[in-house]
Amino acid sequence: MRMAVGSDERTPVTDAVVEHLRGVGIDVEPHGPLAGRQLDWVDVGREVGERVASGACEQGVLFCWTGTGVSIAANKVPGIRAALCGDAQTATGARRWNDANVLVMSLRSTPEAVAKEICDAWLEAQPDESEQATIAKVERPQPAAVAQKVREK
Repeated sequence: MRMAVGSDERTPVTDAVVEHLRGVGIDVEPHGPLAGRQLDWVDVGREVGERVASGACEQGVLFCWTGTGVSIAANKVPGIRAALCGDAQTATGARRWNDANVLVMSLRSTPEAVAKEICDAWLEAQPDESEQATIAKVERPQPAAVAQKVREK
């Protein structure tokens, strides 16, 4: 499996995750500072999202200080379901019930050992086929009337 892995900064946590993924046989495609290029969280989130959405990588892993910024940026890419996970159970649920394709972790609150556990849970979980109809609703465009009501608020 090929995974795009990106962050807006290189840290011991990002290095540990890249090493761990490679150790379990993942072909890691680094982005941003992990590839020696400075990118802010918006650009690295979008870049990893685009690599996954295009099919060049099957899944992605993203990091930023809280994890929320890269989650938002990646989720703007059509076809991406990025999930911010702080523990292994959340990662399992994100894969199983949401068919998430980009794992996101916080650099601030995720210790190296927990990050590895989260990655293992993510890799072991498989999407639940019975959830596919529900997941497909996320991909549908919003009806114009609903979008207009949202803008009016």
